[in-house]
Amino acid sequence: MIDPRDMAACREAIRHGSLSFYAASKLLPASVRDPAMALYAFCRLADDAVDLQDAKADAVLRLRDRLDLVYAGRPRDAAADRAFAAVVETYDMPRALPDALLEGLAWDADWRRYETLSDLNGYCARVASAVGVMMAVLMRVRDRNALARACDLGVAMQLTNIARDIAEDAHEGRLYLPLEWFAAAGMDPEVFLAHPATSKEIRTMAKRLVMEANRLYFRSEPGIAALPLSSRPGIYAARFIYAGIGGRLSAMGYDSFAGRAHTSKLQKIGWLGQSLMRTGISLMMPQSAVVYAPAVPEVAFLVDAAASAQPRPPARSEALLDVLATLEARRRAERDSLIGRSARLG
Repeated sequence: MIDPRDMAACREAIRHGSLSFYAASKLLPASVRDPAMALYAFCRLADDAVDLQDAKADAVLRLRDRLDLVYAGRPRDAAADRAFAAVVETYDMPRALPDALLEGLAWDADWRRYETLSDLNGYCARVASAVGVMMAVLMRVRDRNALARACDLGVAMQLTNIARDIAEDAHEGRLYLPLEWFAAAGMDPEVFLAHPATSKEIRTMAKRLVMEANRLYFRSEPGIAALPLSSRPGIYAARFIYAGIGGRLSAMGYDSFAGRAHTSKLQKIGWLGQSLMRTGISLMMPQSAVVYAPAVPEVAFLVDAAASAQPRPPARSEALLDVLATLEARRRAERDSLIGRSARLG
């Protein structure tokens, strides 16, 4: 399915770019691990292409074009693109899922902020739950209940990332914490971004994110128990490793300004062992009724896309087209400004 040379390049990209997923993937069966590596390599490189570029609008629009080529069966001549195209073809990956990731990255390029936790969950759904649902598709899982729990796990992981990176994001002028939390704390987010620093209020916000993530980690577990047996240890490992980052942040007093919360290699090994034990326990326990909990509203569109038996839609959603049009307009304005400036200097 995937050229071995492309697979090796994807594996190397993940080994350097996402240690937590790389560690968890060791417990996945090869039939899932290889396409998952290809999926994560494409998504990780796409995220880096936007996050690490000054011209973020250009990066998102290039990603749009790359996805168009993948779904046309003519991927760009790059290992991650070719490997992801093979995954799309083999697993009939619904286009709405990588498009959701594209929309979340477009929100980043637009420097979008989030008024409420629900709004923030909508962002997490796009940049994290979409990847979790694509992972379920790789396992040939299309059951709505299992997909809803995969979305819970994705949102939890992203909330953990946001809590860990509050200081780093603030120094870059980026803010993910809900604006209504600032209002309730009597804080001005612009003042915080102008002079990023720890405070009791910011630490409390980080704690709220970690607590919400922990709730969703526990809620996701019955969905992991609904996956194919051979895939459960790897997904349990991802759940424990990412929750461990939240645990480390808790031990730091939820102060991301004190340093970046990270876990050790020894801890990761411990969580891999715990994942194998948890898989064994899941075989002896009755199925939890939590598996039937409805998907939270912010992720329902992902569940619908993956569970649907309809062919992949040929067109993108109106919401995604709107944000891409905004970025196109911004890129044209920036180019016109550069041309005008050059003409004046000439």
